[in-house]
Amino acid sequence: MSRDWPEYRVSRSGRGFDISEKEKTVSRIRNAFNDHKAFIAFITAGDPDIPTTKKAVIEAVRNGADLIEIGIPFSDPTAEGPVIMEADRRALEGGVTTDDIFRMTRELREEIAVPLVYMTYANVVFSYGMETFAAKAREAGIDGVILPDVPFEEKEEFDEVFADEGIDLISMIAPTSGERISQIAREAKGFIYMVSSLGVTGTRTDITTDIGKMTEIVRANTDIPCAVGFGISTPEQAEKMAKVSDGAIVGSAIIKILAQYGKEAPEHIGAYVKEMAEAVHR
Repeated sequence: MSRDWPEYRVSRSGRGFDISEKEKTVSRIRNAFNDHKAFIAFITAGDPDIPTTKKAVIEAVRNGADLIEIGIPFSDPTAEGPVIMEADRRALEGGVTTDDIFRMTRELREEIAVPLVYMTYANVVFSYGMETFAAKAREAGIDGVILPDVPFEEKEEFDEVFADEGIDLISMIAPTSGERISQIAREAKGFIYMVSSLGVTGTRTDITTDIGKMTEIVRANTDIPCAVGFGISTPEQAEKMAKVSDGAIVGSAIIKILAQYGKEAPEHIGAYVKEMAEAVHR
């Protein structure tokens, strides 16, 4: 399959630039962690509609997000808590399709340079057609894909298809991964998604998992960066997690803003991301 990248002319904070051929051969995901700890924002596509999603992503990037996870809605998102499950429901009831999300992502690539990652479920990829999904994701400028319902032992089929298109299949590790953390780390690409707590996504008052110990195991086996997700909602939590890893991932707290403000949410998301990103970058 072709590995050619579209020629992006992208900008951040009003600065336009081209991505050179040499830069295209290097994972943009890795580059997101180069200068400081990375703040990663998750936004469900199509909630409440595609134009709002696009504006929310742009506002997040303008205010310091180093990488964006775009959630492709699924009817049975098993890793998600009630906040993101409701966002998926709203998006699907609003009629959003995977093709809508591919088109939106291509449009975003004309305006932003930060890495873009799809987060969805195996059935979404299977039902679309694995090779076709991967090719369209590459054409849209996607850098990575997260499939939380695909176990490490079953990832090879997906990994091969996405690798053919130059897309990283992002690995996840959890407090229950135990001795498998080393093996997962050695085979990881892009970045490693470290799950902070058992259970599903959602904000938490306290994060008690020994993230520092998990990070030590990861760093003993790979130089791939690792970021912490699940439960982070305050600047204090984000800063704490970034101190013992390479970055922080926030989803449910952003989706709550979308649920509260609807089409007026992008400006509020920008303000929230600014506060969170500054905490992580410290």
